[in-house]
Amino acid sequence: MVSGPNLNETSIVSGGYGGSGDGLIPTGSGRHPSHSTTPSGPGDEVARGIAGEKFDIVKKWGINTYKCTKQLLSERFGRGSRTVDLELELQIELLRETKRKYESVLQLGRALTAHLYSLLQTQHALGDAFADLSQKSPELQEFGYNAETQKLLCKNGETLLGAVNFFVSSINTLVTKTMEDTLMTVKQYEAARLEYDAYRTDLEELSLGPRDAGTRGRLESAQATFQAHRDKYEKLRGDVAIKLKFLEENKIKVMHKQLLLFHNAVSAYFAGNQKQLEQTLQQFNIKLRPPGAEKPSWLEEQ
Repeated sequence: MVSGPNLNETSIVSGGYGGSGDGLIPTGSGRHPSHSTTPSGPGDEVARGIAGEKFDIVKKWGINTYKCTKQLLSERFGRGSRTVDLELELQIELLRETKRKYESVLQLGRALTAHLYSLLQTQHALGDAFADLSQKSPELQEFGYNAETQKLLCKNGETLLGAVNFFVSSINTLVTKTMEDTLMTVKQYEAARLEYDAYRTDLEELSLGPRDAGTRGRLESAQATFQAHRDKYEKLRGDVAIKLKFLEENKIKVMHKQLLLFHNAVSAYFAGNQKQLEQTLQQFNIKLRPPGAEKPSWLEEQ
């Protein structure tokens, strides 16, 4: 018997065996065309434009980063020149040193506040204990005297704590806001200085090279870029100088007031002069929340 045709060796013909070859469909192929074209609309052009802009931004950032890194390494290894404003650099270093010292004063002031609060808590508890014993031991009137003394000390201590807390708050604002704002401008100035020197070095290298048609175009482009970074550097240098001047004036004004407050409050407290202590708070417009207020006082929130 003759076996029938092997399906793996044949192709399906539309219309059966013996049909035309135009109806052949290759095994494993789909019915969709192999190539399709879709017309591009305005949205595609906008997308390509945005992609091109992003590419240009990344390209400029990469070139700028490369040049600045090269300049920074050259300066550190002593092969590159660096633009230095000696007077301004000295003022910036002095500001950083002053900030470190003020941060130390701020830390100590916070520690003093915590210790004073603990002392007040102890004196308050001791006064309550004395008052309770004076009720149960009427023959020992000294318990009552000591209870009144501790009560007075607590009152004066709360007044002193209010003054110290105001002092610490003012120092904190000066350090974390005023000084930090100036140092942020200093960081921008230092970054602009590095860019300025990087593009200055690039321009100098191009100026020493051959002068052909291609080089002249690159030289003009480098000159324009250098000028833009120079303008940015000069502007930030002026901004830093102004901020340093205003910061120094503000620092003197604030510290004059705060140091006088701290001195008068501490002196009056340890001298036992309650009237002078209260006058000190009035002089600097410091108000303590009275007992029984709806919101807890800052002393209770510590």
